[in-house]
Amino acid sequence: MLKKYFKDILPNRDALLQQRWFRPVAHRLQHPSLWHLHRRSVAGGVAVGLFCGLIPGPLQMLGAALLAVLLRINLPVALFVTLYSNPFTILPLYLLAYELGRWVLGGDGVYPAAIAWPDMNWNDWFMPLLHWIYALGKPFAIGLPLLAGLLALLGYFSVRLIWRISVLWNLHKRRVQRRRR
Repeated sequence: MLKKYFKDILPNRDALLQQRWFRPVAHRLQHPSLWHLHRRSVAGGVAVGLFCGLIPGPLQMLGAALLAVLLRINLPVALFVTLYSNPFTILPLYLLAYELGRWVLGGDGVYPAAIAWPDMNWNDWFMPLLHWIYALGKPFAIGLPLLAGLLALLGYFSVRLIWRISVLWNLHKRRVQRRRR
């Protein structure tokens, strides 16, 4: 069930590798583990995507791609999952990371309400966001990798559990159908 879902939404490997911007690295992307859909590779792809989704700026997909190739886990899943952080969700996620860092440090740091929201627009958002992140300081520097790691662990084990439940459910349905015959 999950395998069919992912096969339907993910791009075809051969079609992707034929794109001109992939040609210089196509030899690195030939490994079968980067494209197989099994519980370990998909769970690893989700974990890497969740971890790299919190990388500041537009480097999320690059980080996910590099880690997926290095760890030999499902590349399209890792890239797709990074999309959970977007212009609408990144600030709440960063505030959550800040609060987590503050909690780990024992309440040390400036309360986020004292730090003004960055004045961002569609054309110029990167530098105001970086200045705002820098103003958050030590709690953010500790909370961000901690939140990324927690999300990665949660995503990995959730996918493994859902995959296992799906396999057991399908096995149960087959047994019930066999008994009815």
